[in-house]
Formats: sequence, C-alpha cells, structure tokens
Amino acid sequence: MSEPIDLSAFVGWVPFADLPDAAVPIEPGVYVVVRPTDDPPQFLPASPAGHFKGKDPTVPVAELEALWVPGTRIVYIGKANAGSSGRRGLCKRLDEYRRFGAGEPVGHSGGRRIWQLADHAELLVGWQVMPDGDAARTEREMIAAFGARHGRHPFANMRR
Repeated sequence: MSEPIDLSAFVGWVPFADLPDAAVPIEPGVYVVVRPTDDPPQFLPASPAGHFKGKDPTVPVAELEALWVPGTRIVYIGKANAGSSGRRGLCKRLDEYRRFGAGEPVGHSGGRRIWQLADHAELLVGWQVMPDGDAARTEREMIAAFGARHGRHPFANMRR
C-alpha cells in the first residue's frame, strides 16, 4: 500500500501508551497516527476518551463506518505549536492526546474518533520537528495531499 504522504522523515512510531517513556521532543512539529494493519476496523459503541467540559466524545458507529478511509493506514494528522509561552510543542500536545484517550477530561477532542477503534491501543504515533510557523502549513499540506489521493480527510481529522 502506498501512502500519499512520505512518512520517512517521521520518527518515534510508538503506541500512545508508550509516549510517557518515549523521547518526544518539546519543539513544535507535526504528528501522524497510523493503524499498523490493513484489516477492516471494528468500532467501539462508546468512546473511552475523556469527557472534557462534560461533553461525551462518542460518535455513532454508523458515522464512524461512513467516515472510514479504506486503502490507507493514516488515521490522523495533527500539529503541535509552541504556544504563547513557547513550551507547548510535541511532547505536551501528544501527552494531552494520550491522556484524553485514556479517559482524562483533557482538552484534545481533535482526532477523538481514533479512540473508538477497537484496536486503538495498537495505533502508532510518529512525529517530525519543525519551526513553529511551518507546523500549521505542513499539517494543511499533508491533509490536502491525503484528500487529493483519497477524496476526503483522514478518518479522525474533523476540520475541513
């Protein structure tokens, strides 16, 4: 299977559960979540992710099935900015994403659909460090390249 995006510059490729022990950089950059199998997905009826501000992140299974993008292992593309303090970066953003998926009420609802994949514990995260100003542009370009190849955004990317 060939991906529309060259992932060779990405490093890490660890499951979310291993992020606390991984050498995730503090700098800004982009990250990609991939599913390491081509098997058809199974979806959980309820999301195990956190209820940030009391909001249930569960998406109806029929909607998840309709949003699934066959022919790719990429399920989400995201970015991590430096933030106003200059200290947000990849490590903090990916930790928020992991904690949200683990059920904590953390503000990372972007990409929330991945947590309803029955095999979400097997998903791998890779990242690429880049200057803060390049992260948003690179994320947009990667999502556009994905869309050009597959006719829609990655499964868990919600912004159009």
